[in-house]
Amino acid sequence: MNPEPILLDPDPLAPYRISPGFKVNGMLYLSGHAAISESGELVGVGDFDAQAKATFESLQRTLKAGGSDLSKVIKVTIYLTDMSHFEKIVALRGEWFSEPYPADTIVEVKALALPELMIEIEAIAVES
Repeated sequence: MNPEPILLDPDPLAPYRISPGFKVNGMLYLSGHAAISESGELVGVGDFDAQAKATFESLQRTLKAGGSDLSKVIKVTIYLTDMSHFEKIVALRGEWFSEPYPADTIVEVKALALPELMIEIEAIAVES
């Protein structure tokens, strides 16, 4: 079992010394993804909808780099700084995922790595 890092170019997580994820035995394990653009810029400060979209796009990009896609996600953990966005998350799951929907844990946290972040999502997927 040799973990293979998922490489992004450019890699917006490199300055934080975080790998975007790893492939192991046909499975992808992704780090928490947030509203950080490919160039490392924060997206949608103060705008939950913009941050959520950017976060799902970041997940999609990393999954593709690892040989998978959002339809192969089997588990997500979603961190929110405000649980009042729960209904939006339910709607977004319908937009970005398909049936059977992934297993999911949603947690409200006091803060994320950067104070402006409102959402972070980590995922486990199977390789396509």
